[in-house]
Parts: sequence; C-alpha cells; structure tokens
Amino acid sequence: MSFVYPAISPCPAIDARTRIMGLHRLLPMAYHGEDMAPLWAERLTRVDADADDAAALMDMSLMLQCLGRTDEALALMAEALRIQRDFCVVHGDGSGLRLLAFVTPGDLMANTPIDFLINGSNTVLWLRYVDAETRALDNLPEHDVAFMAIGEANGHAAVLARMAALLGDCPQPVMNADPAMIARLTRDGVSAMLADEPALLAPRTHRFPRAALAAVAAGEATFGADLAFPVIVRPIGTHAGHGMARIEGPAPLADYLAGAPATDFYVAPFIDYRGADGLFNKQRIVFIDGQPFASHMALSTHWMVHYVNADMIGDAGKRAIEADWMARFDSDFALRHAAAFAALHRRIGLDYFGIDCAEMPDGRLLVFELDVAMVVHDMDDPVVFPYKLPAMAKLFAAFVAAARRRATLALVPAA
Repeated sequence: MSFVYPAISPCPAIDARTRIMGLHRLLPMAYHGEDMAPLWAERLTRVDADADDAAALMDMSLMLQCLGRTDEALALMAEALRIQRDFCVVHGDGSGLRLLAFVTPGDLMANTPIDFLINGSNTVLWLRYVDAETRALDNLPEHDVAFMAIGEANGHAAVLARMAALLGDCPQPVMNADPAMIARLTRDGVSAMLADEPALLAPRTHRFPRAALAAVAAGEATFGADLAFPVIVRPIGTHAGHGMARIEGPAPLADYLAGAPATDFYVAPFIDYRGADGLFNKQRIVFIDGQPFASHMALSTHWMVHYVNADMIGDAGKRAIEADWMARFDSDFALRHAAAFAALHRRIGLDYFGIDCAEMPDGRLLVFELDVAMVVHDMDDPVVFPYKLPAMAKLFAAFVAAARRRATLALVPAA
C-alpha cells in the first residue's frame, strides 16, 4: 500500500556519498533470511575503491546490526561518522516531505525507528548523527521539519542534555523537541510520573545497586515498605527481557545475582495480569499527536511476553484475537481506555511515543514501559498476518501526516 503526499518544496538531487539504503530495506532482508552477501560484496568493493565512502560503510554497519553483530557494526559506524555526519534515505520517488532526524550512534534500539514510520511515503529522510560532543547544529541538510529521534538509554543522558541546549538553534520546527522529558523515560522515572493516575497502573520501580540486593538475598535487609517478594528484577540498561527474572524469595535472588554481572538493577513488584482465558496479554500502542494506534498484541502462557517467543506465528487462535483487537481498536480498546490515554498524553506531552501495556481485570491499564524508540515495523508475513499491513500503513500514514502538519504550520505567517 502506497501513500503519496504533495511535495512541500522540490527535492534536490541526493549526493551518492550521503545516500544509504536504510533500515526499512535492510532489516526485512535479515528478518526473512534473505542473502545479504551480494549486497555486502558490492559495498565492500566501493570501500576498497574509496576508503572514505561513508555511505557504503554505513550500509555495511546497518547490515551487521540487522544480523545481530552489534560490536562489529558499531565499529564500522564509528568509521563512517569519522568521515561525515549526514546520511540520506530516499523513500518512494523522493517527491514528498523532507524530514531531518537527529540520531545518535548506537544499536537498533538507540533511536526512534523513523525509517519504518515513513515507509510507504515519498519522504526524503536525512539523518544527522549527534553526540555529547556536538557543539552546534550547523550546515544542516535542507529540510521541512525535524524530529528528535534519540531515545532514553543508559548512556544517552549526556547527548540528550546537549540536544536540549542546541535544539533552539534548529531553523525548522522540531517534533519531540523535549530531550529533558525523553531523558526522564527511565523505568523508575515513568513509574513515578504515572503513580497518581487512577486509570493507570504503573508499578513503582526502584533502582538497587548490587550490594543492596545482596543484602536482601542474605537476609540482612529488606527492599523497603512498598516492595516485597515476588519481584521482577532486571539489569539497568537492558531491553527485550534480557536478564529479567521473576524472583520469589531471598535464595532465588542470591542465585540470580550469582549469574548476573550487572552492578545496578531495577526492581518492581510482580503483577499478575492474566486474563480470564489464563493468558498473559501484552499490547504495544503508539501515540502520534496524542492519538493512539495499535502496533501489535502478543499472548502467552508465560508472564514475560514477547512477540517472538509467544508463538504468534504458530497459533492461529492467538492471531485471530490480535486481528480482532486491531480491527476494533478505535471503537473498543481505545474507548475503554480513553482516560488512561488522555493521562499519558497529558503527562508525557511528546509528539510521538509508544507504550507496552496490558489490560487489568479492574479496568486499569498496566504500563510496563514507555519510550520513543520502541520497535514498530511492517515486516510480518502478509499471508500469515493479513491484518497487520493495513494497521501499520494507518500508523505510518498518521506519522507522515503529523510531520507534514508541523511543517505546514511553520509556513503560516504569525497573526
């Protein structure tokens, strides 16, 4: 499905030395097991001919990231960024919006997946890589609207603080122009922000150094008045359930620490959010200008739900539930949780963010995580998931329309 938007201004020819393929082309190749060897060989030939071909190096870096070879990928990315800081991804025929995203070096979850969010459009996407050492936003590529795409992460506090000081110098309107809020989207920060919202349940999350948890495991201390076993423990800075465990008591906590090398951890109470069918049911929802959009739903017999390990591909019954949830999202789920969604928009205030959540039996929305860099994509097999592409196309079109509105408003003379 393709969405064509009139161009705000003509798109200039893109220099081949800045143009890269982009994640929306490379990640599906890895996701579906396609052979990247010919593409790798072609980019390697380019680098052999010109060691300063930064675009080829960046494509190679993204290929390695898509294959899970993160350390090698980041080394190649650093080499590309030594040469230049601007890269361009042309969507469609490039006749549409010119969107500039401020991103920072990192893995696939370091930044908003903006390359997917404009899939199906004719947008020209410019990526300006910044870091804590960036001194100015100068010589920016010509653009109609910008987007602050850097997500909250363990090592991002300094770059987010730097961007908070620099964004005011951007010549065009900037979406998600609140790096300070993004920096607050830690697990403990989100739980504190949402603690007093009656329509939401955001279990209070605490930070513990290893020594404090070791004392609890040894029976020498307790978590505190508002936290007791069973608890969920995870190393700070991890995602996708890596290192996360449900801990039932001091002895299991000691065993967990023996196998976890991290120095600091998040600890939160375990919430049993099983539905009447006995399944744990987790939804990912994206907010664009305050409007919620369904991204995916996963159901599992295990409390730690992820779309990949929930066997959504192999279970037609689960897919039917997800399809019905997506089809009736606006008229059912979004209406039931309108107060919760309004509270999230009011508290967070960003133009774009996502949540992982679940529906509690008492009607509240249980919030697991809130971030601007959650993976949102349209890579699922359309034969197995025929309902996914229309839902994703709707979400992507809404994002492009929001960016276009922001660009258009900037063209309206002040009263």
